[in-house]
Amino acid sequence: MLLEDRFVQITQRFEFLEACMADMSRQKDYAEVSQEYSELKPIVDQIKFRKELMDNIVSTQEMLSDPEFRSLAEEEIRVLKSRLSEIEKAIQLSLLPRDVADRSVTVVLEIRPGTGGDEAALFASDLLKMYIRYAENSDWTFEIIEEQATELGGFKGVVALVKGKDVYAKMKYESGVHRVQRVPETESGGRIHTSTATVAVLPEIKDVVISIDPNDLRIDTMRASGAGGQHVNKTDSAVRITHIPTGIVVTSSEKSQHRNRAIAMEVMEMRLNDLERQRLHSQRSSDRADQVGSGDRSERIRTYNFPQGRITDHRINLTLYKLDYVLNGNLSEIINALVADTQAQALSRLSL
Repeated sequence: MLLEDRFVQITQRFEFLEACMADMSRQKDYAEVSQEYSELKPIVDQIKFRKELMDNIVSTQEMLSDPEFRSLAEEEIRVLKSRLSEIEKAIQLSLLPRDVADRSVTVVLEIRPGTGGDEAALFASDLLKMYIRYAENSDWTFEIIEEQATELGGFKGVVALVKGKDVYAKMKYESGVHRVQRVPETESGGRIHTSTATVAVLPEIKDVVISIDPNDLRIDTMRASGAGGQHVNKTDSAVRITHIPTGIVVTSSEKSQHRNRAIAMEVMEMRLNDLERQRLHSQRSSDRADQVGSGDRSERIRTYNFPQGRITDHRINLTLYKLDYVLNGNLSEIINALVADTQAQALSRLSL
């Protein structure tokens, strides 16, 4: 049986890694070996548990011939087979191919208003607040490195660095066009307006090394802009880096020019990595369905309807009447549903 062979291979590989970790002469490879060992351990534990369930089923089936224990044995077998089915599904999910980017613990989050003028800029501000709260709920760090505010309190654009466990694996589902339907404060007639904002999530992929030629970069320093007050920079501390071949521009406006240069270069590398990743992905697949879960920036992924207090994710036809709750950073229900849908599609392709 192919599945059984696969389980044997995984177990043997795990035992080999365990032996390597105990061998002090292989210290140089310890970090790499330890990471693979940690990734395989939960799967191996599940495989062992599956074997225990199968053994219990066999031993319980022997009781079926005894009339006194037959009904009890039948019920026990039913429970064991149900648990066996659950653990086999869990193992299959663990064995699904993973996007290398899912390991990323750092992402660049970009939010920009789309159609809708001032209302779109205000919606971009709402999305920013939602992601800041979601990051707090997830124990991630959230650092705004570039922002362009409007007079009404909206944003023409925001760029932030978000860091933490599983940050890309979860945040990648936010990439796309977000649509809002509500009555703007400036609307005297009470008409509902539709506006949009775009969200992009770029992962840091350490396995992909992009070589940047210093001659391809133009680095400018300038005075950072601000809304006024004590935080306006009075020195040329902001840094803008332009990658001439692609036209990609990155700006960082912290108070320290040295830190700005480091942040801008980090973001530039991540953007170029993402550009290369998209190019390779396009080469590997022309099937639109294969892009599910890859962070593809499809049109209108979600609608936020304020009059009805409704939020709808169009990718999985999920509608929740808890708009305020979600905007307060409680995105887990939506993201978990998207993860489950992605896994279900992957499993269905696996079984074809």
